[in-house]
Amino acid sequence: MRVSRVETITVRDSLSLSLTVGAYGIAFGAASVANGFSVLQSCLLSLLTFSGASQFAVVGVLGAGGSAISAIATASLLGVRNGLYGVIMAPRLKVRGFKRIIAAQITIDESTAVALGSEKRNDDAMRHGFWLTGFGVFLFWNLFTLAGALGAQAMGDTRAWGLDSAVPAAFLALVWPRLENNRDRALAIASIVFALAMTPILPAGLPIIATAFIAIAVGLRR
Repeated sequence: MRVSRVETITVRDSLSLSLTVGAYGIAFGAASVANGFSVLQSCLLSLLTFSGASQFAVVGVLGAGGSAISAIATASLLGVRNGLYGVIMAPRLKVRGFKRIIAAQITIDESTAVALGSEKRNDDAMRHGFWLTGFGVFLFWNLFTLAGALGAQAMGDTRAWGLDSAVPAAFLALVWPRLENNRDRALAIASIVFALAMTPILPAGLPIIATAFIAIAVGLRR
């Protein structure tokens, strides 16, 4: 069966992005073990949560001594965008039943981006882009999480290698490319300064949550 050029482009975009993003799971696996999680716990977080920023939030807050409530609240705030993606993708995918549950699990930044980018070609390309990218990232993310966790465990004292700094570095890597103008960068820097100022005052995890009010205030002003 002949493969069309549109399908070839969709597969290429999906697989290249899936492998690149999935490989970042190594950093999560290593950071998770460095913050006191077991290999099994790290892998279950990737399997069940499957949201990079939220996962880093959980291990970062709990690793710093924060409460489970703070970790869940921080992760939930970071995961709100996936719910918004669902609102965008649901009328396009038109899936029901168990397939809808699967679609919800793999509705992430990358699957949504490839799907919307492929929509200009045709609806089939859009759907193929979504499913290929979603499943691709899920597969590679979980495989590399396991690899990173096992590698960190084999090192022994991961903090001696500086792997505990992977969480804040990962947050910066996730957020900075999304800051497209000086106003967004200024907001991010203001939030960083505020969080650092609140760190000696508030329990672990709450300084990050508190920065959400800065974003809300700026959003309302706009």
